Amino acid sequence: MSESLLQVNDVAALQATCQQWRVAGERIAFVPTMGNLHEGHLQLVDLARSKADRCVVSIFVNPTQFGLNEDFSEYPRTLEKDCELLAAHDADLVFLPSVEALYGDNISSDIHVPVELTNKLCGLNRPGHFDGVATIVAKLFDAVKPNTAIFGNKDYQQIQVIHWLVKHLALKIKVIGAPIVREDDGLAMSSRNQYLTAAERQRASRLHQVLESISDSLQAGRRDFTVIEDEVATVLNKTGWQVDYVQILDPNLAPPRLKGRDYMILAAASLGATRLIDNLRCHISAGFRNRK
Repeated sequence: MSESLLQVNDVAALQATCQQWRVAGERIAFVPTMGNLHEGHLQLVDLARSKADRCVVSIFVNPTQFGLNEDFSEYPRTLEKDCELLAAHDADLVFLPSVEALYGDNISSDIHVPVELTNKLCGLNRPGHFDGVATIVAKLFDAVKPNTAIFGNKDYQQIQVIHWLVKHLALKIKVIGAPIVREDDGLAMSSRNQYLTAAERQRASRLHQVLESISDSLQAGRRDFTVIEDEVATVLNKTGWQVDYVQILDPNLAPPRLKGRDYMILAAASLGATRLIDNLRCHISAGFRNRK
């Protein structure tokens, strides 16, 4: 366990501490979060610890990535527990800024992600969401100036946005997408899982199962992508889900190629009031299956 988890609220104090580490020749890995931490987040922290000398985690519920029907004020805040978990996983510093510290009087997004990345998947029903993500991550990157940044692959579209952001701003930051952490039944770990009723939780693993069924179809040679997507969406809708999307795409989120070797299978669907997302990477290779 870390002997002392630094808790910093002020941007200038954060910058000063990180600069001291850099002067000492220490590399910094950064894990941005919105708190309410679970095992998936903690594995990001563990990965960050393995990649650098210092591990910085931010906890900040970002208002600019919440849509009109998404209640920013209701997002769960579990700061005391979060800090205990971070200390137990040897994080060096947790950055806990206020909205004013990062946005001042202008709470708006000033980075606009190209529509080629946002006019699909979660971006279709969450207008402005990824602009908000890019804006806050740019602010956090500027404050921490990490060598490495760790994000979870469950938010696959977000990862692509972060890669674009780093290239767009010419930042010397290595972005690492960490594998999805799953419950024993395959459900991707998420802060949203806590909102599932007991009955919904029993059915929630079905989302991952249908992604695996799509992977099986691709491995078997099917390439009628739209038909496969529609079949799976129909099955989910008939079994109590409200499907947002089921899509097969290239790993760069372009349309899938008939002769492609790698595909991303992505889905978002709701059980009751809880919206879940998941994805699966399917690699086509001769003689065996390889799922990530």
